[in-house]
Amino acid sequence: MTAPAPPPTKMDVPVKRLLVTLATAGAVAGFLIVFVFGWTQPIIQAYKAEQLRLAVQEVLKAPDRFDTLYVHDGALTAELPAGVDGTTLEQVFVGYREDGERIGFAVAAGEPGFQDIVRLIFGYDRASGTVLGMKVLESKETPGLGDKIEKDSAFVLQFDGAVTPLLGVKPRDATGDLHEIDMITGATISSRVVIRIINNTIERLGPLLDAYAASYAAATVP
Repeated sequence: MTAPAPPPTKMDVPVKRLLVTLATAGAVAGFLIVFVFGWTQPIIQAYKAEQLRLAVQEVLKAPDRFDTLYVHDGALTAELPAGVDGTTLEQVFVGYREDGERIGFAVAAGEPGFQDIVRLIFGYDRASGTVLGMKVLESKETPGLGDKIEKDSAFVLQFDGAVTPLLGVKPRDATGDLHEIDMITGATISSRVVIRIINNTIERLGPLLDAYAASYAAATVP
């Protein structure tokens, strides 16, 4: 009997060639990631800017124009020193009627909610302490419950004309006071977050809004 033929030996892939292949694949993948990110980022930023512009128009009730102010060195300013990047600073928008009369301020802010950060924008008349409107910009609250803070029109419309500081109440305890906001049944945590964001933002930025309003009034006196 003839002895069986030995099994074929596996061809060893040179380690150097394998390393080169892996390095090349990694470099190509990295390049593609950077390329796609660089290509899509301006599109994403432009979309976010447009959505913010529309939100400002909504909460300020369609002003004829609005200016962008920046929180810098403890004050609101429309013009920043050279070298300061406005995109990294908190922004406040101020809306005007056609005759130059100021309608109010719009501020975007966010705080932790039940699931994640809730980010919203609201319009505000500092002179009367009145909220002009509120719109949720970003939220991951529980579908069917917490997400009603943006989908329940009855809840959202309550903020139009509400007087600060806002007070969240259960619907059965409501008295009709202009400070009251009826919280959503089953989503009181998310409801309180919206109220808290507005109250905290006004408390934090109130002195800056007053100072800007005073300087604007002084500059426009004939």
